[in-house]
Amino acid sequence: MKTIGLIGGMSWESTRHYYRILNETVRERLGGLHSAKVALVSVDFGEIEPMLSAGDWDGLAEALAGAGRRVEAAGAEMLLICTNTMHRLAPQVSAAISIPLLHIADATASAVKGEGIGRVGLLGTRPTMVEEFYRGRLEEQGLEVVLPEGDDLDLVHRVIFEELCLGTVRDASRNEYVRIIENMRERGAQGVILGCTEIGMLVGAQDVSLPCFDTTEIHALAAVNAALDGETGS
Repeated sequence: MKTIGLIGGMSWESTRHYYRILNETVRERLGGLHSAKVALVSVDFGEIEPMLSAGDWDGLAEALAGAGRRVEAAGAEMLLICTNTMHRLAPQVSAAISIPLLHIADATASAVKGEGIGRVGLLGTRPTMVEEFYRGRLEEQGLEVVLPEGDDLDLVHRVIFEELCLGTVRDASRNEYVRIIENMRERGAQGVILGCTEIGMLVGAQDVSLPCFDTTEIHALAAVNAALDGETGS
């Protein structure tokens, strides 16, 4: 089994789900007392979020590249950035390490296409939804992407930072997300990507009529496949 490297803490609310999924899946596949081999560097999101809000991508790149080097030094044989948004910096982080970086959008696109879906809704932070680093990567792999309309885009972003990253799950926000997903379905979406690693705390397949693609679960399962089967992809 290879050692899975994680850059976590953005936020730790979702990082704990990565850790749980990795260990539960390894135990299911190998049985007995087996668990995942993991090297984790968890950053202080209180230091990261102000740089994100200020658009200080150079500072963020330096912070994440440093975290990636520490994960590799701890013995990791592959690296996951445990957040969709920070994959904007995947090229800089990958350049700073010598181990493969498993890109969350690639794993997600593969999962969506594996279900025969070509037009998919995308929920996430504002950068994830509107910038090319994520949406464009999905489109490069043949997917049509449907985004929330108007003020709904800001609502999705606000709930992530003001509620989910703080561990707060509100029924009113769930209802709003369900409404937004239904609107995307009416506009032709055949499924929806939960493109922020916290969104799965709020809404899932049990809440909506569309297939949901939880990027936390997809990314973690891809890491287990890589650790046990050597399927590191890109």
